[in-house]
Amino acid sequence: MKKNISILGSGFSSLAAACYLAKSGNNVTIFEKNSTIGGRARQKIRNGFTFDLGPSWYWMPDVFEKFFSDFDKKPSDYYILKKLSPAYNVFFGKDNLIAIADNLTQIIETFESVEAGSGKKLEKFIYEAQSNYNIAIKDLVYRPGESVLELITIETAKKVNQFFSTISKDVRKQFTNPKLISILEFPVLFLGAKPSNTPSFYSFMNYADFGLGTWQPTNGFYDVVLGMSKLATELGVKFETNANVEKIIVDHKTAKGIIVNGKIIQSDIILSGADYHHTETLLDIEYRQYSEKYWDNKTFAPSSLLFYVGFNTKIENVAHHNLFFDVDFDQHAKDIYDNPKWPNEPLFYANFTSKTNLKTAPEGCENGFFLIPIAPGIEDTEELREKYFNKIIARFETITNQSIQKNIIFKESFCVNDFVSEYNSYKGNAYGMANTLLQTAFLRPKLKSKKVKNLYFTGQLTVPGPGVPPALISGKLVSDLIKKYS
Repeated sequence: MKKNISILGSGFSSLAAACYLAKSGNNVTIFEKNSTIGGRARQKIRNGFTFDLGPSWYWMPDVFEKFFSDFDKKPSDYYILKKLSPAYNVFFGKDNLIAIADNLTQIIETFESVEAGSGKKLEKFIYEAQSNYNIAIKDLVYRPGESVLELITIETAKKVNQFFSTISKDVRKQFTNPKLISILEFPVLFLGAKPSNTPSFYSFMNYADFGLGTWQPTNGFYDVVLGMSKLATELGVKFETNANVEKIIVDHKTAKGIIVNGKIIQSDIILSGADYHHTETLLDIEYRQYSEKYWDNKTFAPSSLLFYVGFNTKIENVAHHNLFFDVDFDQHAKDIYDNPKWPNEPLFYANFTSKTNLKTAPEGCENGFFLIPIAPGIEDTEELREKYFNKIIARFETITNQSIQKNIIFKESFCVNDFVSEYNSYKGNAYGMANTLLQTAFLRPKLKSKKVKNLYFTGQLTVPGPGVPPALISGKLVSDLIKKYS
């Protein structure tokens, strides 16, 4: 039976769910509080410069292919991908970088050149990581987190020890060079937790990195948003922007509608892809599943201090993606998770999409995106933002051997306060809830409300977890539950 389904938010999980639910014959409308769709993956255009506001790493292309294939489509029907070579550069100081190639053979050679014997060890490590990837991405993550039994299979039984060790322990057993250790521990940061708190099984992220490579949509990540929204529109999904959802209407423990900009919208099903904690504040207290204490006790992924910078010159000695690991990796992690504060010496990331597509910046110019991971919920002021911009730009200039501050046309920042105001993000987190052992699968907040019939959730605070590919999967999982229970 056709149902009227209202979806809160227009991020990747909402877009994916909308497509599946519309394909099933439902009337689906997405309500987005901001003026443009995409959630954290929105786009900014200024003075001829184009910036992705959030996600910038296109990993796990097979997940995107699987999503579009469910509609007899291909990603190439909506956007074009280019495999980046190098995938990214990792800087450890001036004249001290490791370029990660676009293929495993060359990466193995690179490791061997840094630490004798590490090439063979890496080959074995990635073989195991690929095995984990095949189990996780092709099976486990497509389970809705309703029961612990979802995790119990013949394959996972063989790897049970990997759920009780950590990425950090496994990497350090095999590799001693601190540069190689940092490179191998880096991918799990996408899961929002320290490598020392991330189960070994999540080494599948290393296969996503070295085995599948790093890709780039032509004009940036917003191409994916546009592609998915085009597919959704073709399936009949409607979009309402500048549509702030103020309340979820519940009658006799059943979701009946939403109030949007003061107007009541009757709904048979309500699905929220907005921040889970925020969504529950739209309910009367008796209908909320999780207390403030529950959320406060959870380990959240970092927030970020972001800068979008227009330069009137080309930037030298950098790739599309660049990681600056010239300071203490472990200390920065402690400043995020153990003793939340602004780090004295932050690691940071910089990308320049205009290295791949000249059209994302005016001729002779470069667009720079800089990111510093920070603890959620910490103080955020303009003075702090400026202080940290000066810190990283000074290091950037020294490490890449060039002077660029004089070439800045403009810069804009985005930090904790903006994540709260723009996305209603709990404590201003950027990536959701971390994938630690006790926050995995059935231990994460549920896709289906336990207290309100016909109310569902999707996105990075529920299963499978943080990241764009998991968001697509989350949208599919919740659409399957809606079909099952409604």
